[in-house]
Amino acid sequence: MTTFTAEIFQNEYLAEGATAVNAIVTVTATDSGAGAVDRAAQPAVIVIVDTSGSMAVPKQNIRAAKAATCAAVDCIRDGAEFAVIAGTDLARRAYPVDRPLAVAGENTRAGARLAIDHLQAAGGTAIGSWLTLARRLFEAASGTIRQAILLTDGQNQHESADEFRAALDACEGRFQCDCRGIGTDWEVGELRQIASTLLGSLDMVAGPDRLVADFTAMMDAAMSKRAGDVVLRLWTPQGAQVGFVRQVAPAIEDLTSRARPSGPLTADYPTGAWGDESRDYHVWIDVPPHPAGGEMAAGRVSLVVDGEVVSHALIRAVWTDDRALSTRISREVAHYTGQTELMEAIQDGLAARKAGDEVDATFRLGRAVQLAAESGNTTKLELLEAIVDVEDAATGTIRLKRDVADGDEMMLDTRSTKTLRVTPAGDG
Repeated sequence: MTTFTAEIFQNEYLAEGATAVNAIVTVTATDSGAGAVDRAAQPAVIVIVDTSGSMAVPKQNIRAAKAATCAAVDCIRDGAEFAVIAGTDLARRAYPVDRPLAVAGENTRAGARLAIDHLQAAGGTAIGSWLTLARRLFEAASGTIRQAILLTDGQNQHESADEFRAALDACEGRFQCDCRGIGTDWEVGELRQIASTLLGSLDMVAGPDRLVADFTAMMDAAMSKRAGDVVLRLWTPQGAQVGFVRQVAPAIEDLTSRARPSGPLTADYPTGAWGDESRDYHVWIDVPPHPAGGEMAAGRVSLVVDGEVVSHALIRAVWTDDRALSTRISREVAHYTGQTELMEAIQDGLAARKAGDEVDATFRLGRAVQLAAESGNTTKLELLEAIVDVEDAATGTIRLKRDVADGDEMMLDTRSTKTLRVTPAGDG
């Protein structure tokens, strides 16, 4: 059984009259068997493979996609439900063809591999139809964890934006979807929209030779999920307002607009399925101002799993006239505020570069370099160095490169939301 714990990191002291309360909530799930979730969630997984004509150019893309899908199927544990969808301008069942989902076992995995081996690349791309078919197949799943893996190399050209949006909206809350793009002809924004709406991950596969490892890792992660319907419930007192609720690790995802009222003073924020893992959330609450000496509970975070509250953590506010206390910055809040600014600087800088505004692009990407260096985010710094020449990372002094590979720019954009985890106090 999965045990959830929540821990708060904040500077609870506010200056007299201040109203903004910021806290980082670290949520950890462990499969320890000690006292929280009784029902083990049974996973159902669907692999959605782009088999449009573009996957045959170059041919190693479709070959790699088939090999990766077979490898993912081999990772599905006995008893789990699964299916494979082939996506073109239509969506069709590749396996099984006679029922929505198969139950994993030696025979069904062999049957799936045979069906995958016969896939051919032809036709167009209508990703909304792929998601719609996945939603319909998942309706037959017996478990609470429903996870899709989607791979594409192209843009959504054979359905309208309204059709795509309607299909995606119909899938929200029905299943999660990890998205991967291969090559450089797909749209980062399209896959990010899917991953964000369906509470999944987004990444770019650098080359066909890496697809098997990536698919295997995603399927292993899906098989490790044990808790299905997990929500972050936030109580705030009368007169308080929620500024935002964001997941900030392992990647940034704004959950504010997803709030579902669950009581007069509470709202629930969906977080999807969990395995053994830890995630960080940044909560900002505006509370009524108090004089020095006042204090209050600014918020309470609860973890709710399948309708059962399994953990609590309190966010406090204490007003003081001691500037040494009120001006102290929580290292966790400061770190993730910087990581969010880094993401925004990268995305805004790339947008400015694409629009031909070199001055703004230089300023914003220079700021991104500075933030990456300050936080020790060497991974982001390396991705940025493929786009800019760094003269002084500490000051953010850069020059835009004239010749930039499309793949390097897309990789930076795709991974802009991934964050560096805050280092625990006393480490390093």
